[in-house]
Amino acid sequence: MFKFLKEKLSSWAKKLSGAGKKTEEVKEEAPKKIIAKPEREEKGFFERISARLSKVKISEKEFEVYGEDLRILLLENNVAYEVAEKIIAELKKRIIGKELLKKEIEEEIRGGLREIILGILIEPYDIIGKIKEKAAEKHGEPYVLLFVGINGTGKTTTIAKIASFLKGKNISSVIAAADTFRAASIEQLKNHGKRLGVKVISQQYGADPAAVGFDAISYAKKNRINVVLIDTAGRMHTAKNLMKEIEKISKVCRPDLKLFIGESITGNDSVEQAKSFDWAIGIDGIILTKADVDERGGTALSVGYITKKPIIFLGTGQEYDKIEAFNKEKFVKDLGL
Repeated sequence: MFKFLKEKLSSWAKKLSGAGKKTEEVKEEAPKKIIAKPEREEKGFFERISARLSKVKISEKEFEVYGEDLRILLLENNVAYEVAEKIIAELKKRIIGKELLKKEIEEEIRGGLREIILGILIEPYDIIGKIKEKAAEKHGEPYVLLFVGINGTGKTTTIAKIASFLKGKNISSVIAAADTFRAASIEQLKNHGKRLGVKVISQQYGADPAAVGFDAISYAKKNRINVVLIDTAGRMHTAKNLMKEIEKISKVCRPDLKLFIGESITGNDSVEQAKSFDWAIGIDGIILTKADVDERGGTALSVGYITKKPIIFLGTGQEYDKIEAFNKEKFVKDLGL
């Protein structure tokens, strides 16, 4: 997203730095007609210094012109309308009526946007810390993660990545193949489990998903396994009967965290999906896949702000190690701000 914004910043700054320029020129040109020639060179010298040091005060009218450019740019790059309006309103408060040196305008806009975006993004929690905390407080009780989302977002692969991530932290896990509506999904998880050396609990095609999750939790308790990862069938957030199935799994398995998995490249679709799942079961965090091919960044900015839930992980490729904990500072830095 913001590589386009980055290119615009310099252009906006140059135009805004010209605010009030005509007024200054009129004031300065009038006395030039009565100044003697010998003084012109000296006056020009001081004028050049003055031009570099002169301050500009940006008016509301001038801001509106470039604010509209910013609004369009944000909307074109997957930022939800509500979030775009928030950014513009906050930036407006920061720079309208403020006296700035011309050379400071671009940095003021850039710094303002950086602070606004950092404020919009929800601070992610330390999932490893949460797992260890429960292990210390409740011996023998596994930490349960429930994963939800629609078809095609890379949910099953993401769960395998999480299992690999935990293994790298010396945290054991078991996977519950609770997507019993697709035999292919069960087989896919079993293959991931074999490659990773992680146990997969499954039943036959069409079995009760909640029962599969319950069995995996029982297995984890019996075998002192730290974490249970429960896969669920991908379903459209608009299908009420399918969403009820998710609610049942949540009630039976009582997960410690319910994580929504969406694509970073789908913009407002991911935002609406996350809102629907949050309404149905109350999600606790978000994982965005395909962040490696997302040049816009608007989904990450929007989905957390609108749901008021943190982004926990970003998927950055197909391999098991292509997942990273979300870091606000790094995200904003990658935006070029």
